[in-house]
Amino acid sequence: MQPTPTTQPVKHLDHLNLSVADLAETARWYGAVFGFEVVERGVHHGTPWLILRAGDAMLCAYEYPTRGAPRGGQRHHLNHFALRLQDTEAFLRRAQAEGVTWQWDSPVRWPHSTAWYVIDPSGYEIECVAWHGDQIAFDPVAEAPADR
Repeated sequence: MQPTPTTQPVKHLDHLNLSVADLAETARWYGAVFGFEVVERGVHHGTPWLILRAGDAMLCAYEYPTRGAPRGGQRHHLNHFALRLQDTEAFLRRAQAEGVTWQWDSPVRWPHSTAWYVIDPSGYEIECVAWHGDQIAFDPVAEAPADR
């Protein structure tokens, strides 16, 4: 059952906020692999940050070089986040040029999409998704591959 527009006001994910070990390397890597560009930067309470943008996708990154997390040394855990690919061939060319190491026997073929998994310089796992026919679709009968 599709939700009605009044029950689901969120259009799409706006951005993710990441703590990273090296802000410059993060900006360079996301630019080289995915085409993200720095659109804003600053310092908040002594901590450098930046916003990266590629199309409508945005990442905000705060640099914590020694502890990897902003709150009392606690490590944040993010299983992974996903970026929807607009041009799979361009992404694969960029990833190859950057020497990206694939995770999870990429590509993984899901019932309605194909995904490649990579790790960024700070250790975050990124799922790079290409929906079949460029359409988000789910089928309750479709079974995902075992152990994924």
